[in-house]
Amino acid sequence: MSRTLVLGGSRSGKSAHAESLLEGRDDVTYLATSDPRPDDAEWTARIAAHRARRPAAWTTKETTNPGELVLPGTYLVDSVTTWVTAMMDASGVWDGGQRARDRLSRRVDELLEAWVMTPAHVVAVSDEVGLGVVPETASGRIFRDTLGTVNQRLAATADEVWFVVAGLPQRLR
Repeated sequence: MSRTLVLGGSRSGKSAHAESLLEGRDDVTYLATSDPRPDDAEWTARIAAHRARRPAAWTTKETTNPGELVLPGTYLVDSVTTWVTAMMDASGVWDGGQRARDRLSRRVDELLEAWVMTPAHVVAVSDEVGLGVVPETASGRIFRDTLGTVNQRLAATADEVWFVVAGLPQRLR
């Protein structure tokens, strides 16, 4: 069992680095946390590029269920960012209200509990969103703050943490 978190900005090379950490393993389940968007050609191309990079022996499962991590095995979660977005969508946090924030908090806690309790070898990829300007919109700030908190909580309990900048991985822990 081990938990590795790979952080980086958009197009930093974080996913490729996470994949390299599992090189040579055929028992990997790739948890794809992003919904396909058939009407978005650019997004479809990104998903296709990620699929093409994966070894043929890896299994891909499209899910946003944190419970997937409580099973033994080897997992690559790509990405925590889209997972958090899905949790925000499901909780209704974009429309505001304390009840929505409470639902989001419970969903985040479920994700973190699965991360901490996993008997698996997990490599998780997440965007580092705290290096830029403060978002202009309330929804942008909610997203940045939520993902930043999730990243901190994941990193605090990770066995390894990597930060990838311009394709250069730096081990933080």
